[in-house]
Amino acid sequence: MSSPSVNASSPASFLTPYEAGNRNQTTSWEDCIAFYQGLAAQFPAVLQFSQIGVSDSGRPIHAGVVTADGVFDREHIRQQQRSVFFNNNGIHPGEPEGIDACMALVRDFCTQPERLAALGQTVFLFVPVYNVDGSLNRQNTSRVNQDGPEQFGFRGNSLHLDLNRDFIKCDSENAQVFNRFFSEWSPDVMVDTHTSNGADYHYTMTLIQTQADKLGYGLGPFLRDTMLPAIYADMQQRGWPTCPYVNPVKDSPDHGIEDFLETPRFSTGYAALHHTISFMPETHMLKPFADRYASMRALVESVLSFTVANAAQIQDLRAKARQAASQPQQVAVHWVIDHNQPSQFLFKGYKAVYTPSILGNYQRLAYDRSQPWEKPIAYYDRFVADIRVQQAKAYLIPQAWRAVIERLQWNGVQMHRLEEDSSLQAEVYQILSVTSRPHAYEGHLFHDDVQLQAVSLNMAAYAGDYVVPLDQDKARYIVETLEPQAHDSFFRWGFFNSVLEKKEAYSDYVFEDTASEILATEPEVKQAFEEWKLANPALLDKQEAVLDFIFQRCQRFHEPEWRRYPVLRLMA
Repeated sequence: MSSPSVNASSPASFLTPYEAGNRNQTTSWEDCIAFYQGLAAQFPAVLQFSQIGVSDSGRPIHAGVVTADGVFDREHIRQQQRSVFFNNNGIHPGEPEGIDACMALVRDFCTQPERLAALGQTVFLFVPVYNVDGSLNRQNTSRVNQDGPEQFGFRGNSLHLDLNRDFIKCDSENAQVFNRFFSEWSPDVMVDTHTSNGADYHYTMTLIQTQADKLGYGLGPFLRDTMLPAIYADMQQRGWPTCPYVNPVKDSPDHGIEDFLETPRFSTGYAALHHTISFMPETHMLKPFADRYASMRALVESVLSFTVANAAQIQDLRAKARQAASQPQQVAVHWVIDHNQPSQFLFKGYKAVYTPSILGNYQRLAYDRSQPWEKPIAYYDRFVADIRVQQAKAYLIPQAWRAVIERLQWNGVQMHRLEEDSSLQAEVYQILSVTSRPHAYEGHLFHDDVQLQAVSLNMAAYAGDYVVPLDQDKARYIVETLEPQAHDSFFRWGFFNSVLEKKEAYSDYVFEDTASEILATEPEVKQAFEEWKLANPALLDKQEAVLDFIFQRCQRFHEPEWRRYPVLRLMA
């Protein structure tokens, strides 16, 4: 499909649909792309705008680059060690204010020399509409209770996927394009624009940031102690007081709020794997669209301004974080909220009121805007690592697992292939148990809990298998995708599900006698079976349960590959 285009015209004609309308309009995808193409044609020394891939429905995905000196070549920018600020928009096209605010901001870069000059050496990188397919599904009904705009797009893409759950698993063409684009540019700071629902309160703008403890290294303390306070103060000055994302501990903010743990399925969690400081501004859907638009533009400008002013320090901290992550260490792969270390936030809310529902036999929650309040509330913004692993020297991935290998490649991971068959001493995970969600989640049967046992084995490896060393910039991405217990590992998302299936079975009427022989010749199975009988007397009535227990534990019919994680940890 060809991209829409417009003729270049005078700067005065570059009004966005939001500005030209009644302040309750958001652009269509076609008009948005035409807008940027017109700007790029008229201001080629300021804006470069091009297609970077296609969506699942074959529509083009675009990105733009703005620089103050007309340098757009990515390699040249990298050699100059220039900072990169990335603004991603329209991942949820029903939450469109970021799309419209970015259009106006880029237009102002093109037409206001003083604004462009303020960028200095920083590169402004943007995706105008990430979920192209969803933006084309235009209606006004999918965002329940949202106050405008009059028409907007839909959260799901053409595969009915939520793209803000797809950054790690990359089921969509969009995510594959994004992974490559992000790793190639390696932005220092990202803002991914959204709209929130939930509790009612005074604020138009709320903010999710890369969770500071999980971001770690020097970047986490810098974000928490320096960057966030500066952004909150600046937003106050701009007339848009901002609070942390309202994620109530209980049913309303009165009882406190806690940070949202943005694991790598989300944009901010994915960015953390690349040591990028990331923000997910969430405007409040109950506020008028005009206010949401204005506060979103203010937030993007605030974070951009801080990035420009502190570019050298952010780049230095990122370099140190990459280096530290590539060193042998006990590395965290899973975090939990720490309710023992609350801070406080001076919050402006409305009285929570509970009344009997007219629909059912329960109490309904509502917020009474005639009873505003302001008071400190508990803010749980600390997370602690509850699972750590000793970082390997390298991983070996058998070449058969192509889907995993290509995702590593999309993210710029360095690896090499074995030139000949060999035997390697490796640490191997035996999968003891897996607890999975009862229903499909974003197209996968996600594993919520994984229990492992590490054993040292001599393993065969073959010419063409991939060795992935950890002494590289992408070490954190590698560890948190290949360690099965990590929040959003490839294993949890089901990329290795076939190893959970035993391939051979038995005929019960024959195996009944064989099982008796196994109990007589394999004392470990015999002891385990006696303990199982005491613990599960009701199951003794079920032949399948009894025979399965013996069959799955015996050595006579052991299948080495069953429940063995195929990625090897090379410790030396």
